[in-house]
Amino acid sequence: MKTYKIIGLMSGTSLDGLDLAYCHIWEKDHIWHFDIKETKSVNYSTEMLNTLKNAISLSAEKLIELHNTYGTWLGEQTSLFINQNNLEVDYIASHGHTTHHRPEMGLTFQVGSGQHIANTTGIKVIADFRTNDLALGGQGAPLVPIGDRMFFNKYEFCLNLGGISNISFDVKDKRIAYDIGLANMILNYITRKVDLEYDEDGNLARTGSINQEMLERLNSLKYYLLPHPKSIGYEWFLEEVVPIVENTDDSIENLLHTSIHHICDKVAQQIQLNFIKKEQQVLVTGGGALNSYLIETLQQKLGSTTKVVVPEKIIIEFKEALVFALMGVLRVEQLTNVLSSVTGAIKDSSSGVLFIPN
Repeated sequence: MKTYKIIGLMSGTSLDGLDLAYCHIWEKDHIWHFDIKETKSVNYSTEMLNTLKNAISLSAEKLIELHNTYGTWLGEQTSLFINQNNLEVDYIASHGHTTHHRPEMGLTFQVGSGQHIANTTGIKVIADFRTNDLALGGQGAPLVPIGDRMFFNKYEFCLNLGGISNISFDVKDKRIAYDIGLANMILNYITRKVDLEYDEDGNLARTGSINQEMLERLNSLKYYLLPHPKSIGYEWFLEEVVPIVENTDDSIENLLHTSIHHICDKVAQQIQLNFIKKEQQVLVTGGGALNSYLIETLQQKLGSTTKVVVPEKIIIEFKEALVFALMGVLRVEQLTNVLSSVTGAIKDSSSGVLFIPN
């Protein structure tokens, strides 16, 4: 089989920008391999950040307009990345940016028109990875577990701490995965109150103390009682979490400290409920892996039998972009890239739509 030269694009719910990963991906002896050759992160301007954050309240007309203009912007950023590094590219695989996620209504939407990316770059694009799974009765999420299984299966658990925390692991040869709950979304929401994009290394959180009432309210959110498959979006955060933060009169340090303990409580609880073996490892990626106070707190709550593994920075920051590159390759090969054991769909699928440049 050929080596695919493909760029994965990812914009996460934490709104910290666009990640681009130029990857070589190939299969040898029924095992898939990858090499991340070049990467880039593009921070959102204040205007773009606010536009994406508030997209949930746009009219249908304005949302479609954003879908197209953001797709063109993704194409421009990708073209710049290609030209800066003189890259030879077969395909682009784009997740887009999730503005709406209501799987209980059979609805999910990621802005970033694949056709606009293709036309801007002149390169074939695979996008819209979630819709097909919803049409098959699934959640359309999480999608990254296919990469966990194919690239990172030496770890008993794969934990991603992006805007939302999600986890994946094998149970009797079936991959199970779901959104646990909060992660950077709440932390970044709090730091933006004092004009900080994030709390570097968790330094502010480290100096705080627990607000017991806030912790109890967060821990009591009904979502945590739901069985998997399950997933959440920005709507849930706005409706269920923001009121708790806004109705807690306390310092930024205490709000952050309490939130980290809540995040780690819920993550540790899920790992301990699904205990796999006496000595096990949890691979942690996403922006939360760079928050040393969060990682220390999680390790403390898990105890000595479960080791928290923080990989090299390129994997922490670009794992999701890498996995969407893989999903693009699998779609081109017409192989399974979305697992029904994860999403709850009626069957596995090869999802994503191919857009040809014009």
